[in-house]
Amino acid sequence: MIRIGHSPDPDDAFMFYALTTGKVTIPGVAIEHVLEDIESLNRRARTAELEVTAVSFATYLLIADQYRMMDPGASMGKGYGPILVAREPIDPRELPERVVAIPGKHTTAALLLRLYVGDPPLIEVAFDKIPQAVLEGQADVGLLIHEGQITHRQLGLVKVLDLGEAWQRDTSLPLPLGVNVMRRDLGETLHRQLSQGLRDSIAWAHAHVDEALEYAMRYGRGIDKETCRKFVLMYVNDYTLALGRDGRAAIERLFGEAQKKGLIAAVPLIDPI
Repeated sequence: MIRIGHSPDPDDAFMFYALTTGKVTIPGVAIEHVLEDIESLNRRARTAELEVTAVSFATYLLIADQYRMMDPGASMGKGYGPILVAREPIDPRELPERVVAIPGKHTTAALLLRLYVGDPPLIEVAFDKIPQAVLEGQADVGLLIHEGQITHRQLGLVKVLDLGEAWQRDTSLPLPLGVNVMRRDLGETLHRQLSQGLRDSIAWAHAHVDEALEYAMRYGRGIDKETCRKFVLMYVNDYTLALGRDGRAAIERLFGEAQKKGLIAAVPLIDPI
């Protein structure tokens, strides 16, 4: 039995739909899906509990000795990504002094915050509760991931800084956010089988978008179908099927920037399959 951890989010649900429903199978491999928010999966990955799991690219920095990246399934923004929002406009130069609600210390969003803002005061809040925390004044600023990037205006929040746009401006590369990883002790043969199975599942979803979206809507937290479609297709893109040269370059750039800022001692092994 291979346990696969992924988030109860529309984009992950879309990717894994064919594997979840048996429309795509991996010969000789039984799968159990474990659905938890990304920061919970990040924590579990640090003890190598699950055979396969989604993690933030920032967490891969901590687990590269135990887990190997999968080539398919990565979440990469193309000019978009996590955003900082507030109740009213704030000069971005004031952000280092403002209390920021983040979705977890080991999310890529939190790493980007450190790269672009520095070390503001932080509170950790479940990602889907961050807009409420800002509106209620628990934090001055919220770091939004997932569909909050699209829906924040409807909640009465204003964008202060778009980290995806900043990354695009500085690098001209996609922004690495999330990645699926496999325990290294599973071995090369099973690694290849699992990666092919996920690649087939993603391809199946792209070939049957409406059916896979109907399933993904279950995890949409109240968003309408068109918003769900927009969000899913933002993050299940060309880089999700295969990282390619630009995807690899983007990962190396992100880790390299973290090293330059003294946030990590060394860039870990990057050997996706």
